[in-house]
Amino acid sequence: MAGYADDLALAHVLADSADAISMARFRSLDLRVESKPDLTPVSDADTAVEKAIRATLARARPRDGVLGEEFGRTDATAGPGNRYWVIDPIDGTKNFVRGVPIWATLIALMEGDTPVAGLVSAPALGRRWWAGRGLGAFAGRNQHSASRISVSSVRKMTDASFCYASLNGWADNGRLDQMMDILLGVWRSRAYGDFYGYMLLAEGALDAMAEPELSLWDMAALIPIVTEAGGKITDLDGRPTADKSSVIGTNGLLHESVLTALARRS
Repeated sequence: MAGYADDLALAHVLADSADAISMARFRSLDLRVESKPDLTPVSDADTAVEKAIRATLARARPRDGVLGEEFGRTDATAGPGNRYWVIDPIDGTKNFVRGVPIWATLIALMEGDTPVAGLVSAPALGRRWWAGRGLGAFAGRNQHSASRISVSSVRKMTDASFCYASLNGWADNGRLDQMMDILLGVWRSRAYGDFYGYMLLAEGALDAMAEPELSLWDMAALIPIVTEAGGKITDLDGRPTADKSSVIGTNGLLHESVLTALARRS
């Protein structure tokens, strides 16, 4: 337990550095934006944040590897091990480059295939969320100004606030009809997208969120926060999530209902 507390303390240090870099570039007139091979945008802030985090981890955790969205996998300098950090330097780059304040740096620690600690820092919103396995989930402006968070107790889909990122991916996945049925049947639906919906889920402000495909760096930091807050995250088949996986996150009480509603139709 203490080990994860130490790792979370380091994650806050990493986030402090990331926030300083990203906020200095947010809404900057000379921000440089390019397109990656998959046609998604990457800014000079994305690369600068990831480089800074990697440099600190190389000094502070030489026995840990690193996987980042912009620069891929790097083995530990002290030799191969079971632990590695997963970094999304700016989750919500499209928001970032358009001046929308809903973006964040995502920092996770993995042991093997299991995310054991996660931190999400959204400096333009003035808020962070973090959790370590067995330590609970917290949110606040910083580590010293925080409150424990937990998911909602909503039990019926007709009473639920449901979140999604966009509808295009569900059309590509062949489940647009299922998603539309959910959106028309729940109490409220909103498309917050990216990290933000999952953090609202962990806080109990909404009750479920689903996305048809995410990479490991998109979700690794989110999993400990949602689960330590009492929620549940799986893929569309109810299995633990993996890289390039579909994701369903709920307060736990609604999970089977969402799985059933999104199941493929014959």
